[in-house]
Amino acid sequence: MNIRQPIVSVLGHVDHGKTTVLDKIRGSAVVQREAGKITQHIGATEVPIDAIYRICGPLMKGKSFKVPGLLFIDTPGHEAFTTLRARGGALADIAVLVIDINEGIMPQTVESINILRRYKTPFVIAANKIDRITGWKDCENEPFIMAIQKQKDRVQEMLDEKIYQIVEKLYEFGFSSERYDRISDFTQNIAIVPMSAKMGIGISDLLLILVGLAQRFLERNLKTEEGPGEGTVLEVKEERGLGKTIDVIVYSGTFKKGDTIVVGSHCEPIVTKIKAILKPKPLDEMRDPRDRFMNVNEVHAAAGIKIAAPNLENALAGSPVIVANENTEEIVERVRKETHINIKTSEEGVIIKADALGSLEALAYELEQEGIPIKKADIGDISKRDIVDAATINNPFYKVILGFNVRVLPDAQQEASKVALFVDKVIYQIVEDYKKWLEEKKREMDKEKRMEITFPGKFKILPEYIFRLSKPAIVGVRVLGGRIRVGQRILREDGKVVGKIKSIRKDEVNVTEAIMGDEVAVAIDGVTIGRQMKPDEIYYIDIPEEDARKLFKMNLSYEDKEVLDEIARIKRKERNFWGL
Repeated sequence: MNIRQPIVSVLGHVDHGKTTVLDKIRGSAVVQREAGKITQHIGATEVPIDAIYRICGPLMKGKSFKVPGLLFIDTPGHEAFTTLRARGGALADIAVLVIDINEGIMPQTVESINILRRYKTPFVIAANKIDRITGWKDCENEPFIMAIQKQKDRVQEMLDEKIYQIVEKLYEFGFSSERYDRISDFTQNIAIVPMSAKMGIGISDLLLILVGLAQRFLERNLKTEEGPGEGTVLEVKEERGLGKTIDVIVYSGTFKKGDTIVVGSHCEPIVTKIKAILKPKPLDEMRDPRDRFMNVNEVHAAAGIKIAAPNLENALAGSPVIVANENTEEIVERVRKETHINIKTSEEGVIIKADALGSLEALAYELEQEGIPIKKADIGDISKRDIVDAATINNPFYKVILGFNVRVLPDAQQEASKVALFVDKVIYQIVEDYKKWLEEKKREMDKEKRMEITFPGKFKILPEYIFRLSKPAIVGVRVLGGRIRVGQRILREDGKVVGKIKSIRKDEVNVTEAIMGDEVAVAIDGVTIGRQMKPDEIYYIDIPEEDARKLFKMNLSYEDKEVLDEIARIKRKERNFWGL
């Protein structure tokens, strides 16, 4: 029984150095060729054990390992990690969470931690950019354990301060962590490896920790028997001369040229035959290889490969790829089950779309944590049909489409104004944007509702501000509670309704309402000051009984509720059950 190389996923906040870490390992410059130097696609890099021995030379001290190397998956960020599924769990055996030691844990770092916790994936922290610590003495390409000994005491203290800020934050998430060289029990602590990917410091420490942890704690999971290959689709791409191809991470068994494979799709599973298997050379990269792919006849787990085969147009990122030379029908049924969208939906809720099955599940999971119901969940770009479906939802809070890593198709853009669209490449950003919109929408609707309902109000006439006694009376008032509005009738404490507010003027400007604490000039029709209304006395807004019933059911502030109760007390002197 062979031991395959562990699959290592690299996650972290944007621009914290994920690709730079891998660049230093493979000695390439992929990061320089990326648009904006930010990873745009999922990639895979195979690092053989002899390369690890070479890089880790000073730290090896006679150690040897059974694992044949490491297969790194470099992602555009935490969101792609959710695409990498294997039988409903995480594809990665272990993860590297890259954190800029100077910036610390950022929002996307938090989401990465939550994803790793959800999938129960062990991980190591790469505390990157230590070369930016003030006073750091350059030790290019040295192990951290040697470089730290050359630093002044103050620099070492500053490094420890920054590490312990990360330790404290991780503790809040329920993780115990420590600088790797101070850990005695790796089952109890997450290893923090200080490093500078740019200068090559700590790269050897990181590789040694990953290989050591994989062999010591994951060896049982890495045993692979010869048998039909299984993998996960990373991306579906058009390649010149090959047509549609799929980038695949192979995590079990063997794929051979000519094998029948079953691939998950948007509809029924695809059954096809492998026409070609292309594999990047060791220390090269699937996404942007320096050398031509090797055309191979077979490949064993774990590996990143490109498969060319007929009829791959509808292949689905995140879905399984399984060799099916025998028991094809059983495997088709298994793939059908694994690509089935198993997300809890409600009669009322938002519509969600995503680029891949795992991404859709991750978005649904985050919404579930926030108590946001889902009416429909599907894979693919946002279409006119999605807009129509969302527009027919009755609840205005759910006339919404949340799209992760998808486009809004041209025919949908023409209808997009009918619904609220939230599209992003970061799951937490989509959820946060929707929550902010929801709060604002609720405030707007609450405001509209309150404009329709006569709201409780209480005010006092200020004796020093009597501008006109009648026709209309114009007086200065202080609003003691609730609000007063143009057109409302006035209620005295004895229960008699007198006069009607004709206008309200605040700071020389006419306004439609005044709220608690305002001092304004009010014109009142139908009263004479000194007769029906008197200075220094308190007056209320007369509320229709039907509005009062609605108000008693609303979530009013303490002050507004108090004014409503006072109005009800006045009204109930004549009718005991007024407003109930």
